[in-house]
Amino acid sequence: MCLAVPMKVIEVTGATALVEQAGVTRSVRVDFLPELAMGDYVLVHAGLAIERVDAEEAAETLRLLKEIADAAD
Repeated sequence: MCLAVPMKVIEVTGATALVEQAGVTRSVRVDFLPELAMGDYVLVHAGLAIERVDAEEAAETLRLLKEIADAAD
């Protein structure tokens, strides 16, 4: 099973971006997403930003992931 996590873009430099979620920052490749801008939300999988999503979709996905994690505890 694969999982992509929504993360907010805080900086774009060429083909990489610095993204953040819940205080965790990562550098990811953004080759598949031309015209990516600071403040955009992306789905990140295995170090790659694979899709741009809107803020509402990102929030809903994160809520569901938290719900699953809480249920597992």
